[in-house]
Amino acid sequence: MQLPKLRTDIQVIPVNAQGERLLCFRDLQGFNSGLVFMSFEALDIIRFFDGIHSVVDIQAEWMRQKGQFLFSDDIQRVIEQLDEHLLLDSPRFRVRKQEIEQNFRDSPVRKAAHAGESYPADPVLLRQRLDELFSAEGSAGKPESLASRNRLKGIITPHIDLRVGGTCYTWAYKELAELSAAETFIVLGTSHHGLGDLFVPTRKNYETPLGVMKTDQAFVDLLEKNYGGPVSTEDTMHRIEHSIEFQVVFLHYLFQRRRPVQIVSILATSFHDMVFKKYSPLEDPRVGRFIEALKQTVRQYDKPTCFIVGADLAHMGRKFGDPFAAQGILSQLEREDLDMLRAVESLDAEGFFRSICQDDDRRKICGFPPIYTFLASVEASSGRVLKYEQWSEQATQSAVTYASMAFY
Repeated sequence: MQLPKLRTDIQVIPVNAQGERLLCFRDLQGFNSGLVFMSFEALDIIRFFDGIHSVVDIQAEWMRQKGQFLFSDDIQRVIEQLDEHLLLDSPRFRVRKQEIEQNFRDSPVRKAAHAGESYPADPVLLRQRLDELFSAEGSAGKPESLASRNRLKGIITPHIDLRVGGTCYTWAYKELAELSAAETFIVLGTSHHGLGDLFVPTRKNYETPLGVMKTDQAFVDLLEKNYGGPVSTEDTMHRIEHSIEFQVVFLHYLFQRRRPVQIVSILATSFHDMVFKKYSPLEDPRVGRFIEALKQTVRQYDKPTCFIVGADLAHMGRKFGDPFAAQGILSQLEREDLDMLRAVESLDAEGFFRSICQDDDRRKICGFPPIYTFLASVEASSGRVLKYEQWSEQATQSAVTYASMAFY
């Protein structure tokens, strides 16, 4: 019997829990919203789930390595457990995937995907939580007043889970509240959930527990006119993407009771072909065409705008495929990150690209596409790092770095 194929968009993470080695399965597309844990020994079975090998292949390898016979019923139990959680590329998964994506297409609203997990789903508790973030040790403090003039061109802010890096967000958003009188915020985010078009806007309004943030349809209309048609025909990757959702939560918190604002949400996918082949993103006509259209739209638009970039920096350690623990290189990471961010402060898009290119993106800068797009699009004169932080996750021997920045 040919074995089913494990989905290619499943992240398998080795973890230690109370001295026991386990496999943690995370669905990067969110069709299964929870984490699935199995014994580490199951890896010797699951690694054959490629749609090519058979039960007999596993049994033969098991006997060769362990000197024991593996019953087909044991293999079937692993298959059933994985399929129950939609982790296999199976008929059951494909039916469910189609249902979920069609429901998203049919809705005029992009519903909050991370409420109740990364931040409270109750609006009162959410406001209380955000109040606490702006007042916490290490935060920027609460905004003293809202801006009357539009002196800020954009911010770069994390997209890491608010439970981990929430105070770092406050540095960028305090600056935004005090210096930006924008009516439309152009939110650029990293897409963690699928490839395809390099840039994916959505016309859907964004829902959070604090209400629905409207998308500026007139801006999108003008962007498409300048681009020469729709930028992308499929926006389902917005469905569970957190890099923009977390920014909308902060925008709602800051402005909902003060003045009306709208958003334009655009996800950027992968620029890694450009890194590995060593050519500037602007040399790709898809990138150059989009950036020129975005710059032209901002210039022509009759309302004040401001960029928001939801972008983390380095991802290092075993969780992210490195054969070593990240905890031993945190100081080195900080030096390399801050050196890279000097190019960002200078609004040097090509210098930023070269800093990533020089080591083939060894640090896995997941904010690379939206940061580059921002630097190549914004008409600003200076930038500065407001806050830099690292999150060290001992359980997976990994680390993520991120920063808040402002541009004037």
